[in-house]
Amino acid sequence: IETHGFDFTTEDIGNAWLSNLPFLRVYTAERAAYRNLVNGLTPPETATYMNPYREWIGAQIRADVWGYVTPGIPECGAEFAFRDARLSHVKNGIYGEMFVAAVISAAFTTDDVEEIVNIGLSVIPAESRFSEAVRDVMEWRKKQSDWRETWMRIKEKYGRYHPVHTINNACLVLLGLLYGEGDFERSITISVMGGWDTDCNGATVGSLLGVMLGADNIPEKWINPLNDRVESFVIGFNNSRISDLAKRTFSHAKKSLKRSK
Repeated sequence: IETHGFDFTTEDIGNAWLSNLPFLRVYTAERAAYRNLVNGLTPPETATYMNPYREWIGAQIRADVWGYVTPGIPECGAEFAFRDARLSHVKNGIYGEMFVAAVISAAFTTDDVEEIVNIGLSVIPAESRFSEAVRDVMEWRKKQSDWRETWMRIKEKYGRYHPVHTINNACLVLLGLLYGEGDFERSITISVMGGWDTDCNGATVGSLLGVMLGADNIPEKWINPLNDRVESFVIGFNNSRISDLAKRTFSHAKKSLKRSK
């Protein structure tokens, strides 16, 4: 966004990867897409050629920033997420990133989790397997008061997927959101206790709850140990201050809001 503005393309994303990410620090779908970029392929073929991981969780966990820079504009967040995801993913792999970007964007305007999830559903195909899984978890939540019962239903129906597939892990994100009932710590820990891609799911839930609650309402024990620093292999960003990154993100969110009027 800083380099190309809001009209950035998937090709711009690919060039940013090649310029800033060490090859051995990307994995599965992203490594396949990176290899394809080096070999001269262009999107969307970068996502499909010799890439058996193209519906795994890699795109879904890149979604957050697109929601942050489009507060209250979920359709725009989903569009940015689509441009990003199609570099390395297809179908449900893309829908996962679009959904998460939209729900984070929506969380700036409401703390009603069911409303937030429905907004996320509105930006992806209703007939997709991803949408079906989201609707399943929402329905099971209405019938089961204990998150463990719903977890068993998720495992029974969606446990056949690889442990880092988009769909089954999105179910665990929803598990934390729906049963955490707005409690930051409870939401994260329920999601993590569900298993599979625990670090990614806990981070996605924490990201969304952080938006819903606001920084002042996040318990200090989840903030202070980080010492306002982030370690990164992205060139030029190691030992960045989290607060500085937040300020940069906020500046683009304001531009996005102005652009949407």
